[in-house]
Amino acid sequence: MARSSRTIGKNKWALFLLILVGIVLGSFIGYLLGKIEFLSWLDYGIDFAIGNPDSNNIVSLDLGALVVHFGLRIKITVASVIGAITSIFIYKKL
Repeated sequence: MARSSRTIGKNKWALFLLILVGIVLGSFIGYLLGKIEFLSWLDYGIDFAIGNPDSNNIVSLDLGALVVHFGLRIKITVASVIGAITSIFIYKKL
């Protein structure tokens, strides 16, 4: 009796996409509510970046005929973490 290598259960890609949606929506909500004084803590966070995003100093790879620029900036806020946790709870309820 041959068993398929695919596991039966919830899709991990769906969880990944749901977490990304939670992070984006959480960041957006935190940005909007961060302008309200007693909810400003939702927009509190830290930036992680490759290169210096303030001075547009990004990592470049010059191969002569081809120049590739790398840059990555991630801002993790309280609201984005809440959005990610909420999306995990939603995934578990599905």
